[in-house]
Amino acid sequence: MVNRKELDPEKSPKAAFGQRLRTLRDERGWTQDDLAERMGYSGTHISAVETGRRSPTPHFARSADRALGTGSQLERQGSAVRQTALLEGFPQLVEQEGRAAEIRLYEVGVIPGLLQTPEYASVLAQSAVKRGAITSEQADERVALVAARQSSLVRTPPPLVFVVLDESCIRRPVGEHAVMEAQLARLVEFAELPTTVLQVAPFSMGARRPFDLPVTLLTLPDRSLVSYAESAHRGHLERESTFVLPMLTAYHQLQAEACSQAESVAMISQPGKGTP
Repeated sequence: MVNRKELDPEKSPKAAFGQRLRTLRDERGWTQDDLAERMGYSGTHISAVETGRRSPTPHFARSADRALGTGSQLERQGSAVRQTALLEGFPQLVEQEGRAAEIRLYEVGVIPGLLQTPEYASVLAQSAVKRGAITSEQADERVALVAARQSSLVRTPPPLVFVVLDESCIRRPVGEHAVMEAQLARLVEFAELPTTVLQVAPFSMGARRPFDLPVTLLTLPDRSLVSYAESAHRGHLERESTFVLPMLTAYHQLQAEACSQAESVAMISQPGKGTP
């Protein structure tokens, strides 16, 4: 195609959204005008979003999902584009997470977003507001993004989700007693789903714990693997198998050392867990 602008999805969340929109449109053999007609927008507007010159509004993203038959995939990614309080690299994780066949998580200190109740997520977000780390508007967007990400767990077919929580996740109180109790109940419900496995890595594992920081491993529909990890300032999505495969091996070792799901659920259900 003449004058077709090449996009770098790693450049920014906006560029990643544009690239995804273009790919979905190309897969259907549609022109920008074809998609525009189905969405109720102009071809010029579609072009501006695809090339990263214009940010997708919530209405635009929802309209694109309806036209393309992609559930809430673009709505989730569009939310990440607008979320300025996110670490660099996190929007790319959200996109890949929404299409992954298998999700493996290891978390330290807090319940991971995919398993958070709205109340738990809100307490964390408001705490960040009080510290001056984000604005109230950004806090609302964070909570909304948590809910949008969780929709990936109930898509058809649903992904297989493996979660290992460091014991600190269930020991650390977040919010009032009722908030923490509801969050722990949510974990138990999650463990009962047919496509999930939940384990707790107890403090007693000590040096046998292979990870010191949270880790996310995704198996994509083509069976390729990607990993995601965060530093204090940015997140990084790794696609090179040379680096990802050893992390998968370490994750399997973590699962072997952690408590069984039955033991983990009993630990989570123990009265008084998660309270001061």
